[in-house]
Amino acid sequence: MLPTIAWHEDNIVMVDQRKLPAHEVYVTCKTVHDVAKAIKTMVIRGAPAIGVCAAMGLALGAARSKATGTKQFTTEFQRTCDLLATTRPTAVNLFWAIERMKRSFAEGALAGESVDQLRARLRAEADRIHDEDVASCRSIGAHGATLVPAEARILTHCNAGALATAGYGTALGVIRGAVEAGRKVHVLADETRPFLQGSRLTAWELMRDGIETTVITDNMAGSIMLAGEIDLVVVGADRIAANGDTANKIGTYPVAVLAKEHGIPFYVAAPWSTIDLATADGSAIPIEERDRREVTHVGNTQLAPDGAPVRNPSFDVTPHRFITAIITERGIFRPPFAETLANLREERS
Repeated sequence: MLPTIAWHEDNIVMVDQRKLPAHEVYVTCKTVHDVAKAIKTMVIRGAPAIGVCAAMGLALGAARSKATGTKQFTTEFQRTCDLLATTRPTAVNLFWAIERMKRSFAEGALAGESVDQLRARLRAEADRIHDEDVASCRSIGAHGATLVPAEARILTHCNAGALATAGYGTALGVIRGAVEAGRKVHVLADETRPFLQGSRLTAWELMRDGIETTVITDNMAGSIMLAGEIDLVVVGADRIAANGDTANKIGTYPVAVLAKEHGIPFYVAAPWSTIDLATADGSAIPIEERDRREVTHVGNTQLAPDGAPVRNPSFDVTPHRFITAIITERGIFRPPFAETLANLREERS
């Protein structure tokens, strides 16, 4: 698997996902502002990866700080938290990671740790978040593999693979877990307009792994389901509300509706950190509106006339009634999600 994000000589290095599959290019972030730009411009993307990147960015910002006193260091740390929190509004993992880093910082400050000790603490916490993400994705894959029949044609939307996490993937983690468990799998990858994460990234990842993959356009899914050529759907998530409503890449909701109509299981695979129990339902999930150029152009090729009005919501919300189960590292949750996910609140308290 490709290393999505890593430390190198005390800088953060990540693969530039905008350039794939044609070019495997790496971006080096030397400051927290570089990290914020990388998240905002989708050099790195995918909710779990964004969370890991934010944690590492905070550690990088602390390492680069010139502050010698705890008061100034604390002020600068809060500013970097605020900066990173402005980058992508929908992915809850971003805010989860920032809050976790804040808690670690507060624990150290309360214990009277020096600035150097706080720097070391933040670096260690960021590394834990990174490593835990890889481990949780492998657990998601193991749990999800139990839902995959011996021979399965699986539709996925967007990219919820190693590139969207610190490694292994969520939805693609289920697929990888199924293959490792001996299932015969054929993946149909929606191209995922307008950013083409499916055709550019999912197909590229799976082909590197030797997993049989066919790219389809987004509007082909319904007819392929009608023909009986899809056995299950598995997607990732950027935020899951307390009732199970799930925000994922735009186009996920119609896939869920089609799956329901055709009696096809629709699974959401996501780590614990993507479940937002503070958000009651999908209506409260903020939906990011991105640059119109992502719709009007592919690369430098213009697809729409100059001045045409454009909408570009980056996500949609799939109501919980269309979701068969939610797969996490803690196990598989089934409806009614308002009750089953409530167990997470008890475990967290």
